[in-house]
Amino acid sequence: MSKSIYRSIVLTIVMFVLLGCIYPLVVTICGKYFFPNQSLGGLVYKNEKPVGSLLIAQNFSQPKYFWGRPSAAGDKGFDATNSSASNLAATNKALIDRMEQTIQKFLKENPTVKRDDIPVDLVTMSASGLDPDIFLQAARIQIPRIAKVRNISENKLQMLVEKYIQKPAFGFIGSENVNVLLLNIALDKETENLKK
Repeated sequence: MSKSIYRSIVLTIVMFVLLGCIYPLVVTICGKYFFPNQSLGGLVYKNEKPVGSLLIAQNFSQPKYFWGRPSAAGDKGFDATNSSASNLAATNKALIDRMEQTIQKFLKENPTVKRDDIPVDLVTMSASGLDPDIFLQAARIQIPRIAKVRNISENKLQMLVEKYIQKPAFGFIGSENVNVLLLNIALDKETENLKK
């Protein structure tokens, strides 16, 4: 009996050192060297102050900004401490009503857009509820609204969107996306430059 207890204790100590110390240390070091920005939270700074993260969506709802995906994270959405999807079935009335409400708000703020042209990612939530990116088409379709509100040419906005396109991973995994936070920060900067 004492031999099996000894083995159990040794195995526990070995596993503790291996999985509790060595593995986290290796992962931390790899993260720091191979993914330095992501390992620090992907923070974005403006005037030396953090204004958000490249990795976590923020709620941009003013007409002068590009809008991201809706969020089901937390009671009011965009709660990074409560990341989750809505977990509602596609046939669930609550989900259908929420999507319809989102569509109506989008159409009201974007009168030049037809209902069938609204990209799916502007009315559906991501699995995490905190997806910081939107499809390229979702950014382009918002250009007329933002151009009108900010009194900027659609051409300038189109060039700005093109500048912030993220290509698919390895050139073929996924689709072209735009990070909403980066785009909106650049949009504010562009507007400030035009006022000068």
